[in-house]
Amino acid sequence: MTAIPLVFLLAATAVPAVHAWQEPEPQPPAFEDQVSVGYVLVPVVVRAGAGYAKNLDEDDFRLLVDDRPAKIESFERRAEAPASVVFLQDLSGSMANAGRLDVSREVINFFTGKALPGDEFAIATFAGGDVGVEVPFTADLTVLRESSQAWTAWGTTALHDAVAWLPDVSISGKNPKRFALLITDGVDNASKITPEQAREIVQKSQLPTYVLGLGSGNPYELTEQGEKIYRYADVLSLLATATGGRYFSISRPEDLNEALTVILEDLRQQYVLGFATGDGPSRFRRVQVEVKGDSRRSIVFRRGYKGPPPATPGG
Repeated sequence: MTAIPLVFLLAATAVPAVHAWQEPEPQPPAFEDQVSVGYVLVPVVVRAGAGYAKNLDEDDFRLLVDDRPAKIESFERRAEAPASVVFLQDLSGSMANAGRLDVSREVINFFTGKALPGDEFAIATFAGGDVGVEVPFTADLTVLRESSQAWTAWGTTALHDAVAWLPDVSISGKNPKRFALLITDGVDNASKITPEQAREIVQKSQLPTYVLGLGSGNPYELTEQGEKIYRYADVLSLLATATGGRYFSISRPEDLNEALTVILEDLRQQYVLGFATGDGPSRFRRVQVEVKGDSRRSIVFRRGYKGPPPATPGG
C-alpha cells in the first residue's frame, strides 16, 4: 500500500542557510518544474461526531477529479505506519514576542514524545531571507529537542519563500508517509514570491501541511464594516486547506493543546487514496472526495493537483 507525506513548519532561530536568495529577482524554487505527476496521493481524514471513522474500506469512498469519477487504484489506512515529519520553524524577529518560541519548542516536544517506531523528524528554519536545514531527518529525539532549545529570533520574514522550499527539505525522508507543520505568526515582509506561487509548489509536491498560527487570528472574523481583522490568517488558512491540512489559530495554552491533539489524531487516522495520471494537458485539476453513509461526517482532503487527468475513470 502507498502512504502519504507529512511535514511540519515551525518558526525558530537563526541557523546557517542551506538555501538563500541572493539574486535581485529570483525565480520560484526549481522544484516547481521538477515534480513529476505520474501518481497522485490524496490523504483523507473522516471525522464522525467527536471521533474518527476508523473502519472504512475502499468501497466507502468516491473520488472525483474535475467533477468526473476517477478510479481509486491504491488504498492505505494503517494508523501505525511510520512518518517522515518536517518542522519548518519561523525564527524571524517577530517570533521573539509573546513567548512564541517557547510555544514552538512545546510543539517539538509533543510530537517527539508521541513518536512511533520508524518515525523520523527534520527541522528547517527561516529568518532574514534565509532558509536552511538545522537538523536533517533523524530518529534521535534528543538531538531535535536540544536543537530547539538553542533557538533565537532575528531578522526579517520571508515566509512564502520558505514554504516554497518545503518539497526540497522533505524529499530526503525515507518514509512514504510524510507530513508538514508550519508554526509561525504569519508575518511576511521579505518574500520574493507570492503566497499563490508558494501554495502551488507545495500542492504539487503532495505535502499535507498543517499550520499553527501564533496570534494570527481567525480568517473569518470581520469588523463591523465587514473588513478582515486578521490579514495573515487568510493566507495561512488557504495553504493548509489547499494541501489537505488544517489551520489553527493559537492565542491561549488550551488552544495549543487542542490543536496538537487534533493534528496528531489526523495524521495517524488518515486514509490515503491513490491514482495514476494518464495522457492530457497538464493543468490544475480539482479533487473531491465523498464518503458513503452519514452525511454529517466531516471530510478533510487535498483540493487539487496540477498535472494530466486520471488514467482510469471510475464508476
